[in-house]
Amino acid sequence: MLERIHLSVVAEVERQGSLTAAAEQLCLTQSALSHSMRKLEEQLGTAIWLREGRGLRLTQAGRYLLAQAQRLLPQLELTEARLRQFAQGQRGTLRIGMECHPCYQWLLKIVSPYLSAWPDVDVDVRQKFQFGGIQALQNHEIDLLVTPDPVQHDGLLFEPVFDYEQVLLVAASHPLVGREYLRPRDLAGETLITYPVPRDRLDVYTQFLLPAGQAPREHKTIETTDIMVQMVASGRGVAALPRWLALEYAGRMAVAALRLGRKGIAKQIHLGVREGELATDYLGAFVQLARAYPAAAGAGSSNGAG
Repeated sequence: MLERIHLSVVAEVERQGSLTAAAEQLCLTQSALSHSMRKLEEQLGTAIWLREGRGLRLTQAGRYLLAQAQRLLPQLELTEARLRQFAQGQRGTLRIGMECHPCYQWLLKIVSPYLSAWPDVDVDVRQKFQFGGIQALQNHEIDLLVTPDPVQHDGLLFEPVFDYEQVLLVAASHPLVGREYLRPRDLAGETLITYPVPRDRLDVYTQFLLPAGQAPREHKTIETTDIMVQMVASGRGVAALPRWLALEYAGRMAVAALRLGRKGIAKQIHLGVREGELATDYLGAFVQLARAYPAAAGAGSSNGAG
């Protein structure tokens, strides 16, 4: 009754915006596509779409079918890809999702030894998701999620791999250099540079500025860490970064890392996986290797916060 082609049609019509474009994408004629969906509607006894002029609008049943298609199709595609890899003598591909912009450089230091240890496993890194990292993990779009902000969900596990401290990176000549720690009001006259992440996901706001009712003079976003640090070094703003990454840049550029608050902002990097999949040897091996790499990545600090 319900076949994979029906799921593909609903998903593709939603993506392309019309039956004609969906048919072309699926290498079907429009009449064949329409006939297949009419037959399904007759079998189910309910309509999938309602016509509105030249367009289509999903019914309640159609919206439910679309949600299932968006959940099931990635799983089917993954299953087929894995089976093809097994047929070719490969172990598979470890698909890593990133919800931590500055962690990309840390990840690169793990990927190299991992690929050497697992020559029959490929690695794919994804930083953008249609519905966010948690849902990408639930929907089998990725196998592992790197995040500083785990959210507990049924069927998911989050393994802590290392602690770190969020600090403020400033130019070496900045007047704040030399302070034992910063107070929220110290940022009132600053241009704060962050990654393009909503403010409710930025620790410098949620754990430092907002509880004190403070805000920076200006807020800019930059996607690339190197450019962000260049801006800081040139005196065009300040940026909140993990201490281990800030110290890496301070070793080769005119920047300094300052503590945010008397106790600092303590964080952890977690690796999220689906329940039961840590037993997959090459996935579990990546988690073990990640735990061994904080020191090599410069994550350690004298206060233990990382």
